[in-house]
Amino acid sequence: MALYYDLPVYRDTYKLILKIFEVTQDFPKDYKYTLGQELKRDALQLVRSIYRANKSAQKKEHLEGFLDEFELVKLEIRLCVDLKVLSFKKQAELTVLMDSIGKQVTGWRNASQ
Repeated sequence: MALYYDLPVYRDTYKLILKIFEVTQDFPKDYKYTLGQELKRDALQLVRSIYRANKSAQKKEHLEGFLDEFELVKLEIRLCVDLKVLSFKKQAELTVLMDSIGKQVTGWRNASQ
């Protein structure tokens, strides 16, 4: 078993979290402490799920949980764009990382079956 912080999916998820923390700094006050905080909290939960999946013998259930939480993060990012607190350019940067993460986790889940 590889250490969770050596996994490419962990590194990409960590990069995503850093970018989310970076972009939420510029949110207007109305959204910074509501939607911004939720987005950061849900993104941090992704790393926890990777850690749990890596150490568990029952990886599939943790990876399914990751994918559920991942969909929430996608929804929150889309909401940020629709509310015009996140630019399309920033969304595109996040989407590139998220596509990579989604493919890696889906592949990991399928290999764990």
